[in-house]
Amino acid sequence: MHTVDQDNMSATFTVAVPAADVFAALADPRTHSAIDGTGWVREAVDPAPLSELGQVFRMDMYHPNHPDGDYRMANKIHVFEPERAIGWLPGMDKSGGHLAFGGWLWRYDLVPLGPSETEVTLTYDWSAVPQSIREHIQFPPFGPEHLSDSLRHLAELVRGG
Repeated sequence: MHTVDQDNMSATFTVAVPAADVFAALADPRTHSAIDGTGWVREAVDPAPLSELGQVFRMDMYHPNHPDGDYRMANKIHVFEPERAIGWLPGMDKSGGHLAFGGWLWRYDLVPLGPSETEVTLTYDWSAVPQSIREHIQFPPFGPEHLSDSLRHLAELVRGG
């Protein structure tokens, strides 16, 4: 199931595993390339498990339309509720050790449907992206099928297949 709004989109999928297992996969940056539905996410630079609000984890990325092809995202955890929700703000490292965020976010919401089944909703929200960035990047940069693909990949990963 997809929902597309003016400045966000989401997809929902039910997976036959406990919410704790789903959350553990999402909180492990090493799994993010396997979950990604676009092929842009490459490898975790910071492989430590995600564990708290404000934590920053970096991911190596690739996009053919990026000026360098390969690039690195610095993601800041803005939602962290074990077994319920996790989300991050993608950004970039800037000079002087500062992080700059573009205004879009990723969020996974988990609803246990029993001891071994979880409804997962993935939301991509670009409502806070300023016009200066929208002039250079089209939003959303992918169709809603990316979210469904990501949720299917997540389900396969946590089911062990």
